[in-house]
Amino acid sequence: RSRPTHSDGRASRTCCASSTTAGSAIRTFVAILLPEEVRSALAGEIDRLRAVARDVSWVAPANLHVTLKFLGEVDPPRLASAAGALRAVAAASRAFDLRLAGVGAFPSPSRPRVLWAGVAEGADVLAELAGRVDEALGALAFEREVRPFTGHVTLGRVRVPRSAPALAAALAADADRVFGLIRVGHIALMRSDLSPRGSRYSVLETWPLGAQGP
Repeated sequence: RSRPTHSDGRASRTCCASSTTAGSAIRTFVAILLPEEVRSALAGEIDRLRAVARDVSWVAPANLHVTLKFLGEVDPPRLASAAGALRAVAAASRAFDLRLAGVGAFPSPSRPRVLWAGVAEGADVLAELAGRVDEALGALAFEREVRPFTGHVTLGRVRVPRSAPALAAALAADADRVFGLIRVGHIALMRSDLSPRGSRYSVLETWPLGAQGP
């Protein structure tokens, strides 16, 4: 069968149980991948924030993405079912534009835990897509989201949350900084492998939006 590509043109890997040792659970999530130029712009923002932030675990530029849903540890047969549901969601969805701009922090800039880049255009369509993903996987007994979806790109996680006036000021200064406009044409099922050196992400499969799968 033909192999779909990411937004930056790289070929995807095939999914799912066939590429994994039988019986071994896989830590997975559903994401929108970002083109290199957008990841580069976000990496520049990380460098700016790094100068005023302490004790932050920064996301590697190659790992920057928009998460649609985190699935956790999933065994291969169940992952194959999830892939089928995601294929159907992608086929019933349309491509759209997404502009990434601005930075902030959860739960607040004054006492941050997660540093993020935001979505300035396409947020409603992105939330609708995330909702369809959640509904389709919820029908397969994956845990449903209880909090409203807020589209963002995680830049870093603060190891020890504390008051950080300099970081809050830097976030406010870059509240309108634009990181790029992308055409979202695929969703991806991702694998996350944890290690002492950080997470390593790999693509299990991607599906084009608005096109029937093979």
